[in-house]
Amino acid sequence: MKIITPRLVLRPTTLEDIPSIVRNINNLNVSKWLLVVPHPYRAKDAKEWIKIQKEKLKKKPKTDYNFGIELKSEHAIIGGIGLHHIDKYQGTATIGYWLGQNYWRNGYGSEALENLLDLAFKKLKLRRLEAGVLVGNPSSGKLLEKYGFKQEGMKKQAIKCKATGKISNEIIYGLLRQDYRSK
Repeated sequence: MKIITPRLVLRPTTLEDIPSIVRNINNLNVSKWLLVVPHPYRAKDAKEWIKIQKEKLKKKPKTDYNFGIELKSEHAIIGGIGLHHIDKYQGTATIGYWLGQNYWRNGYGSEALENLLDLAFKKLKLRRLEAGVLVGNPSSGKLLEKYGFKQEGMKKQAIKCKATGKISNEIIYGLLRQDYRSK
């Protein structure tokens, strides 16, 4: 599945994307906010991640949709975004995303997130989405709030970041379909 936006293509990643994935995620300013991304991040890490994503694409019923965020003007992956732990019976899923530091504050995160939310609520007919944000990453929280997510609580010492080894508190955000504000 591909999602095409004015400036982006959200699509499955391929082995050809490894150099751009590594270039953008092998940055501690990026990986310190992510749960399972090691630092340094190498080509072998990207290759393994792509392999896992291909296996998930075959799974029925789908419990994950993972997309590389391709910037059309560069024909390169600048980040990633996805729906995880999809439970069609409950109507729920979690979301996650990242962008390379050189692409922050250009609206790419908003463009990708809005289209992922449209997939979740309009096509998959999910009822509720949840996202976790590590304490100290206010930009991620502001992006979620822009689309109607609300802070619902904090999980103390919930996350051990693979890149830093630090244990962090996690702010939980939730969004119900009826509260989603599409731009």
